Order: sequence, then C-alpha cells, then structure tokens
Amino acid sequence: MDEAQEMPVRRLRTGLALTEVGFGGAQLGNLPTALDDDVAQAAIDAAWDHGIRYFDTAPHYGLGLSERRLGDALAGRPRDAFAVSTKVGRLLVPTPGRAGERDPEFDVPATHERVRDYSRDGVLRSLEGSLERLGLDHVDIVYVHDPDDEYAEVAFTEAIPALVELRDQGVVGAVGVGMKHPEVPAEAIRRTDLDVVMVAGRYTVLEQQSAAELLPLALERGVGYVAAGVFGSGLLSRPRPTPDLTYDHGPVPPGLLSRVHALADLAERHGVTLPDVAAQFPLRHPAVVSVPLGVRTAEEVAQNAVRCAVAVPEELWVELEALPGQSGRTAG
Repeated sequence: MDEAQEMPVRRLRTGLALTEVGFGGAQLGNLPTALDDDVAQAAIDAAWDHGIRYFDTAPHYGLGLSERRLGDALAGRPRDAFAVSTKVGRLLVPTPGRAGERDPEFDVPATHERVRDYSRDGVLRSLEGSLERLGLDHVDIVYVHDPDDEYAEVAFTEAIPALVELRDQGVVGAVGVGMKHPEVPAEAIRRTDLDVVMVAGRYTVLEQQSAAELLPLALERGVGYVAAGVFGSGLLSRPRPTPDLTYDHGPVPPGLLSRVHALADLAERHGVTLPDVAAQFPLRHPAVVSVPLGVRTAEEVAQNAVRCAVAVPEELWVELEALPGQSGRTAG
C-alpha cells in the first residue's frame, strides 16, 4: 500500500478511530509455535506499512510476550497515530517452581500462571502490568477477557465499572468485553456502560450466532462490534480447506467441510477466493467497526491486505444468503 493510501476507518461512539482491518496479536505470543523477535517486528512493521493502525493484544497471549513485542515495535511511532487494545481478567502470577516447563497454550516458558480475577483490584493490577509491558501511559481499548460462567456477575459489578472510571480519567479510551460467545456481551450491553465488544468466530461467513441478538442490540445502543476470528482459526484461510486446518482451534466438525467447499465454489464462480469473502463478510454489517486478523509474518500481513481490498461482486453476497446452512445462522 502506498503512503498516499490509507486504510478505511470506523469510529466508536467515543470518537476513537479503528482501521477496518486490525492486527490480531495472539501469534505474537508464540501461538501455536515459537516466533523469532525479528519476524514479529517485521510483521508489525508490515501492518503499519499497509495502513493498519489498530493492534490488539492481551496478557494471556504468551504470558505477556505479545504485549512486550507489540510495545517494542510501536515505540517511537506517533502515539496519536495508532490504537491499542488489551485485556483484563487474567493476572500473571510468577511460578518460580516451574522452571524448565513450557506453557500449555503458547510456546513460551511457564514463568507465570494465569489467575482469573475480575475484581476491581484485579483489573487495576492487570492494567498496570499491561501498561508496563506495552510501554504506554494509556490504552485505547480495554476488554474484560472471557468473563463467562461464574465470572460474569463480578465483571458487571466490579471490572467494567472500574474501567469506566479509568475511561473518565483518561487512562482508558474505551471499555469493552471480549469473548468467544455472544450471550454475555449482550447482557453487558444491557447492564453496563460499554463502548465496544469483541467476539471471536461468531460473526463469520460460516457462523453468525451474533446476528440473532448481539449485533442488533449493539447497533441500537451505539456499541461497536469487533469481529475477531473470521477465518475460524484456519478453516477459511485458504481457497480450499486442507486436512491440516482446524476450526475454532479444534478438529473440524463432521459435515462442515461440505459447506466450506460450497462457499469456495461460490467465491470461485465470482472470480474471488474464500479468504477474500471471509475477511470482508463481517464489515458489511453496520455495527462492525473492525476485523482484526491474526498473523505471524510480514507476508501474511500483505496477503490479508490484498484479501481485504479485492472487489467482491454484490451478486456473491446475494447468492451467499441462499446457500444451504446460511439461514440457520450457526455452524455445524
């Protein structure tokens, strides 16, 4: 992308501008395998060169490694030129007794363990650690990370109100909830003063659980929707699915491959690819403000930039609605 070209932006109700394509930082934490520091730096530099100005991370990603790498790569760039989101809800507690062990989720030494804490004190401690690792004095968006099951109520009564206070003080630009399912974010919108929600994998070309309730509610209340996981953790990332791909970070459910091939057929008939359609589908909804795409390399950044710039014919979107399974709004 030329310097004269800019990535389109959409704004939250706070006025914060997010590029339509964001940088998903889980892979910066060595998910699923280790990544060299210089490769991570090159990926972030490439995102910047392609106009991406929204970067998402979390303490959970590599036990803080993603935040440190992102902070190092953005250091020296104009602070008002980019937006960073991180998350609270998992404190990183040192584990000196586990020397030599590896973290079970990310390819990093098990120097810390994640302790779920959605209390006011836990939120403040978590954010303090994130700011230190990122090298920033404020974060543009803070999401309460995965407050499911028994954690939802304390998130509504302690975590989110604490972040709202920090927003009022200017330490946090916007307050959100980030999850894999739409029910708790919808309840959070009803009960708290949210600006944005991030939901992974529930508004994609293959699965649209968020369309039933969460997206209409977000649009009604002026809450932005960040659509993460649009490639389904890999299944929609190639023109045709291959045996090594996963869905939702697990095995591909029986019967789902036939739907993916039907989507690939549709894309090919219109001269585009399945990843082109997958990347652009969520942005057609007026509540969606950004699609953060997880990447490991500069080459993947460039590939995603092309996918998001391809002109997808309107006829494809019309035909998409008529495909078997699309009207059910869920996968599987």
